[in-house]
Amino acid sequence: MSPRLKSLIQYVIILGVTILLIYLSLRGLKVAEGENKWDYLQRTWGNANKGWLIAMAVLSLVSHVIRAERWRMLLEPVGYHAKLSHSFHSLMVGYLINLVIPRGGEISRCYNLYKLDKIPVIESFGTVVVERVVDLFFLVLLIAISFAFESKKLFAFIETLPLTTSGNSKIGLIIIILVGISASVTLLLWLLKKNKKVHTLIQKTWSSFKEGILSIFRLKNKGLFVLYSCIVWSLYFAMSYTVLKAFPATERLDFSAVLSLFAIGAIAMAAPLPGGTGSYHVLVPQGLFFLYQIPLSDAVAFTFIFHGWQTALFIFFGVLSLIITSFIVKRRQTAIQNHQN
Repeated sequence: MSPRLKSLIQYVIILGVTILLIYLSLRGLKVAEGENKWDYLQRTWGNANKGWLIAMAVLSLVSHVIRAERWRMLLEPVGYHAKLSHSFHSLMVGYLINLVIPRGGEISRCYNLYKLDKIPVIESFGTVVVERVVDLFFLVLLIAISFAFESKKLFAFIETLPLTTSGNSKIGLIIIILVGISASVTLLLWLLKKNKKVHTLIQKTWSSFKEGILSIFRLKNKGLFVLYSCIVWSLYFAMSYTVLKAFPATERLDFSAVLSLFAIGAIAMAAPLPGGTGSYHVLVPQGLFFLYQIPLSDAVAFTFIFHGWQTALFIFFGVLSLIITSFIVKRRQTAIQNHQN
């Protein structure tokens, strides 16, 4: 089977799962007789407080700028200097690609930065991996805080999900995971032995990852890096709060509710689907309905508008960054050609 066919099959499966999850979510949207679901979503958008949604967009933009600066900080100890505007545009291009190809944005933003600042992809990718590890730490920390404040509600919500299995099923699941890990390791060792190109690529990737790890310890201002990380995740939390305040059905929810929904949303967004589409539309409405007695129709509509607004921002800034990148590259090429002539 060719690599292209494998990729096509993978994307078809991902798309199918996404559509199925969205369909399951829309089933919970009950509307009045004579009204279709699209009209209901439009009415929900019309009733939303646009001031809060604009505030969410501003917070989102600020968080992306700080993330871009934090990434730029990680590149400096490795020996490369990127412009803040270039790292920002590359970051937004990565978010855009993630909407189509799950986790594809990590490589695409490195490639975009290469086009702008000629920083090797393999080198910048190492810092991206490190950045993701740092983000994972903060994500786990916030989820832990959420469970510390709302443990009873969250554990009760988890119990409602079809995740419980019998003892035999758990043993079978563990065996399957172990077999999968063993098969993956065996395949990797075989590729290393048979294919020198794969061996070289893995060596370079591992080397860049080590450089990325070391870049944290070589930072000139480690405290500023930690501060940026704290600000970014505080802004993510504030974005969730502003969106809850934007809708009549959820504006009454308090700080503890934001914690719970942030944890549920973060888990949903971690699913290997484009931008968390599908998983987010299933878990968040169920959380609003089960934990805070928000009518399921309102919860589904809120989730679709929230996720849609966030996705629209990614598309707008991502496309804009692609256009700006293309303009910068073409202008640079024209300048080189004029200089040669």
